[in-house]
Amino acid sequence: MDTIRSTISEVSHAVSDAAASLTSAASSSSIPAGSWVLLTGANGFVATHVLTALLDAGYKVKCSVRSQAKIDGMKALRTPEELSRLQFCIVPDVAAPGAHDEAVKGVVAVVHTASPFVLGDQDDNAKSLLNPAIDGTRGVLESIERCNPAVKRVVVTSSFASIIDLEKELRPGYTYTEKDWNGCTYEAAARGSGTVAYCASKALAEKAAWDFHRERKPAWGLATVCPPMVYGPLEHEADLKALNTSSQDIYRLIDGSTKAVPDTAFFAWVDVRDVGLAHLRAMERTDSERYFTTAGPFTYKDIVVIIAKHFPELVEQGRTPKPETAGDIPPHYNVDNSKSRRDLGLQYRSLETCVVDLVDSLLHLEAKAKGQTYSKKGPVSVTDIRTGEEHRPHSVGKGKTVCECGGAGACACKPGECVCEGCMKGRDGPEPGKGAVLKDNCGCAPGTCEKAGKSGIEKTSVGCKCKDRDSCSCAPGTCEKETDMSKAFSKGGIVLNK
Repeated sequence: MDTIRSTISEVSHAVSDAAASLTSAASSSSIPAGSWVLLTGANGFVATHVLTALLDAGYKVKCSVRSQAKIDGMKALRTPEELSRLQFCIVPDVAAPGAHDEAVKGVVAVVHTASPFVLGDQDDNAKSLLNPAIDGTRGVLESIERCNPAVKRVVVTSSFASIIDLEKELRPGYTYTEKDWNGCTYEAAARGSGTVAYCASKALAEKAAWDFHRERKPAWGLATVCPPMVYGPLEHEADLKALNTSSQDIYRLIDGSTKAVPDTAFFAWVDVRDVGLAHLRAMERTDSERYFTTAGPFTYKDIVVIIAKHFPELVEQGRTPKPETAGDIPPHYNVDNSKSRRDLGLQYRSLETCVVDLVDSLLHLEAKAKGQTYSKKGPVSVTDIRTGEEHRPHSVGKGKTVCECGGAGACACKPGECVCEGCMKGRDGPEPGKGAVLKDNCGCAPGTCEKAGKSGIEKTSVGCKCKDRDSCSCAPGTCEKETDMSKAFSKGGIVLNK
């Protein structure tokens, strides 16, 4: 399969911004390397990717789940090395008083993801959605205050549902940011539809966290992560009969049950791997902030077009609706992810990459259930931290960065101090502890680079860039932009600091 390039990469996402954001995030962290972190609801779809991000960054993780069966399922999916840095605890009811009293002991940070995600009308919205979300979030914070006030950082998984104002419907021309709040009251949510109640539960739970932080003034800093529709590959123990809601949202587009492209309900999305990384980056900061983590707008027609392009057999078999069955797209709101890109250094994956990886994952799960084998369309994408571009045919890391370790390049980083995150733990990549550095020369033959002239190098607003590899043809000390990048690059061109 051809390399899929990120469609949302902009000048502001390029080399200097990526390097600066990574340097800033690392320098401002209040969490010592190798510390214990509590991850609640650790077996969930999003939480599993948060766990991967924490492990790849070198942390030890205490995982709270609802049953021993969940623990067994998680253990089966992890390597021996990862298991050596995991602990497990059972919390049957996250909303019960003191539910996390024992779990919070011995950790320096808490990432709270446990919350219901079930759309559809409920017999009792308060009991099934509102109270578990609100009481669960407040209860974790009270357990920290009561049993481990030494905690330094708390991250709460919220949602775009806590941002969007459903009463204003599609709100064409408006752009949602972290400043917006869903204003639905508890009383209105209790008597509303399941969708209204779910969205309100996220807003009310997040507000409870910020109220607690403002009123109690604890020593720890608070961050909330607000993703919209979260799609991407399944890393958790999944079952086609009990898929998480967002994965089921896509599976219905490939299982033959949906004959026409459905109308889009929420016009914003994000890849689950980027959400996992966002939680890690938010945890490693010291300020108290809210982050709207979205890759941008989308429609179900966009998704069906991608499926038809990469999995045409699904359309031919009648499992995926034809793109031309989609109705007109109504004018709708826009979304702004500039704060998460700036503060967390996120370079969001493209919708095409996300959908291909998710459909691959679902078809693999389907084949497994039938006792069959499945050949993936392409490997999990790898995002280049320098440019935000993605490189699918690459074996380094697990959905993280392009580091050119091994035969393609040598590592000059000290063990555990690699500037290229995600590739120093040995997950399908470099030898553990060896780190990795980016290749510092141009991979194009002279005269063949699509972006420049005979040298295969082009000067850009952020330095010298080659289409395939970043390098610099300037003599040492002569690069036009070196003063702006002195903390991130050497004077010899564009080479990340060791």
